[in-house]
Formats: sequence, structure tokens, C-alpha cells
Amino acid sequence: MPSVCVVAKKCGGCQYTGVPYPEQLDKKQKSEEALLSIYGRVDRIIGMRYPCFYRNKVTAAFGKDRKGNIICGTYQEGSHYIVQVDKCLIEDEKCQEIIRTIRTLLKNFKMEPFNEDTGKGLLRHVLVRRGIKTGEVMVVLVLGTHIFPSGNNFVKELLKLHPEISTVVVNINDRKTSMVLGEREKVSYGKGYITDELCGCRFRISPSSFYQINPVQTEVLYNKAIEFAGLTGKESVIDAYCGIGTIGMVAAKHAKNVIGIELNGNAVRDARMNAKENKIDNIEFFRGDAGDFMVKMAAEGAKADVVFMDPPRAGSDEAFLSSVAKLAPKKLVYISCNPMTLARDLGYITENGYEVKKIQPVDMFPFTDHCETVVLLVHKGAKTFDKKPAGKKPFDKKPAGKKPFDKKTFDKKPQNKYVKDNKNAVNKNKGFKPKNGK
Repeated sequence: MPSVCVVAKKCGGCQYTGVPYPEQLDKKQKSEEALLSIYGRVDRIIGMRYPCFYRNKVTAAFGKDRKGNIICGTYQEGSHYIVQVDKCLIEDEKCQEIIRTIRTLLKNFKMEPFNEDTGKGLLRHVLVRRGIKTGEVMVVLVLGTHIFPSGNNFVKELLKLHPEISTVVVNINDRKTSMVLGEREKVSYGKGYITDELCGCRFRISPSSFYQINPVQTEVLYNKAIEFAGLTGKESVIDAYCGIGTIGMVAAKHAKNVIGIELNGNAVRDARMNAKENKIDNIEFFRGDAGDFMVKMAAEGAKADVVFMDPPRAGSDEAFLSSVAKLAPKKLVYISCNPMTLARDLGYITENGYEVKKIQPVDMFPFTDHCETVVLLVHKGAKTFDKKPAGKKPFDKKPAGKKPFDKKTFDKKPQNKYVKDNKNAVNKNKGFKPKNGK
């Protein structure tokens, strides 16, 4: 198994390059225990059998070096300096091969990479996604202008060299932004999307769709979440932060009915299409805020047996968590990509009628310090939320005279010592979507 990366120090994408994989798992296990053991026993982290070349989505920035040579790779951590990457240990090998071919074609077609300072040039980024189960490949050419001279010939030559490509999409991003994709796109070849299979379901993936970048470990993660939920076919389930419906559709096979809620309109569209293509008729998707949706359900007297929540790295917020408390599902399955914000959120949830039953870390991102965690929380009793404790409402935003996310209270709790000691890392990641995260 390769373990040495020649650009590790410049790139900064992998924190554990050169560290033996068993030792990486030990480090992550200790970090999880330092944060979460106050809530219960943390099971042994589930690692990968072969922890290399697992990223099914690869994005490369294009530019020039000081000698004027066209280069492509990743931005150096904390900067817009492009680090030339010829081979990455965690990115899919076929995706990398296609990106190297595009770099060569740029030279052959005498095309210039986009220059962010001058606003001149053509190609800004290339995004390649591959369906691990289906083998389908999508290439997205992100241009800094709507004019693509010799574009048809360029795409034809790319397809000639890589007949495995299923679709090519030209995306226009002519704004001054750090975002990779723009809002306009045109399908140059194929259907404009690919499909992949996950946990027995087939999913449609468009250029901007959120889809876990490590499908091997995603199946481990989702199967563990379904196991924790203990579905028998009689439950009503809510999939909050549902994205394109991955968790909800897997759960629908084992539940009575599922409701998926998502703010992103494109994701909801893809989710509905995915359900239709998989012939799953006991799931519905709604565009909106999951917290508001559950508050309305509670007000109308509706019930949910299980809620799955899979928030971004910033974690959830008080509004959403209080809505969970008001709806009072029997079980809450929290899938987290950031143990620091997970520890914070569990503090609020356990103070509002739930207790942690199981904690399972899953290594989704080998060679990095990121880790996913599945937590099962069980409602202590339905009557807990019906009674009104003397002198206060059951869901007063200031229980016992303090705010649930009060910083002083938070820092004093034993499980948050790790967070406090690593507050720079927390601040750095807040609102930031890292290379190997969500």
C-alpha cells in the first residue's frame, strides 16, 4: 500500500501521509473517545480494507507555473496557489488519468487556463466523477467564459482518448468567486449526469449533486445507521438534510413511510427522480427547512418514530434541535462528519429528553484527520415532553436559567475539553467545506 506523497507538505489535504494505517485509526479512535466518551462507550472505529484511491470525485484547478507551463492540481491549504499533482494517493486513479489527459489537450489545442487576476483565459477547473459500481464517468469542464473555441473538437478528442466517459458537461463560472461551479451549464455529450449504486439503490448524480465521496465506506456508514434505527417495517421516518435521498431511500426498504426534507431545490428534484427510478413509492420529498417542517408536524399532532439527521460540518443548530425535541421521535440517528460539533449537539439533545445508546466511528477519509460517526439516541419516554415541569415550559430556550449553547457552560463540560483545546481547528472548519469533508 503506497504511503508516501511527494506534495504532501505543499498540498495540506492529507494530515496522515506517511503514517501507517493502523496508527491512523488509533489516532482517530482516541480523538473520538476524548470528545464523546462522556456520553457512552465509543465502539472501535471501522476502517477500510484498502484505504487508497477512494475519492470518486476529483476536482483540479488549472493555471500556469512561473515558467509558463500549464499545471493542474489542488490549491495549497489556505491559499490560491496551485500545487501540481500528478498522482494523489486518495483520488480515483481513472479520474486522475482523465485530468492529466485534459492538461495535455490544452497544450495541443493551444488553449489557455483561466487567470483569476486578469480575467483572461479559458479553463478554470475540471471536475470528474465516477460511479464505482456502474463505471460511468462524468467530466465537467468549468470555463471562465461562455466562449469555447474548438470546443466540439476538444470534446471529441477527449472521448477518443477516453471512451469510458459517459457524459461531458460545460459549466460557465465567470464570477470572481472561490466556488468551483457556476450557475450555467450545457451538456456537450451524453445525458448530463451519471448513476451509481449504493446499498442496493441506484442514484442519479448531476454535476452539483451531493454524493458521498467514498462509496465503499458510505455503505458501511449507512448500513450501520439503518441497523441502529432498528426498523421493522412499521415506522414513520424523517430524513432531515436528505440531499438526493440516499439515506431515506435505503431506510424506505425497511420502514412504513419516509419523508425527506431538503433546502436545495436541485437536490430535491434529483431525489424525486431517484425514488421514481428505484420504484420506491413509500417516500416523499419536500423542499424546505427540516426544523420548520417538524415543528409544524408537532403542532398538528403528527408523529415520527425515527429521525435521521446528517448535517454539514458546522453541525446542527438550536432551532433544528429544539424542533426534534418538540416532535419527540422515539429514536434519533445522528450521522456526523465532525465529532467536535457532534459533541456540542449531543450536549443539547441529551439535556432535552434523549440518551445516547450507541456511538460508532467510521473512517470515511483515510490519510486525513476527518472521521464520520453514527450515534443512536433513544427517547427516554413519550410523557417526558408532555409534562410541564414546575415553573417552565418543557422546551424553554433557556432551561434552568442558561442557554443550551452557552460558551462558558460548554467549555466547563468534560467532553468539550478537546474542543476547547482545539478551538482554532473548530473556527477554521466552521462554515468551510474541506477537501475530504461534506
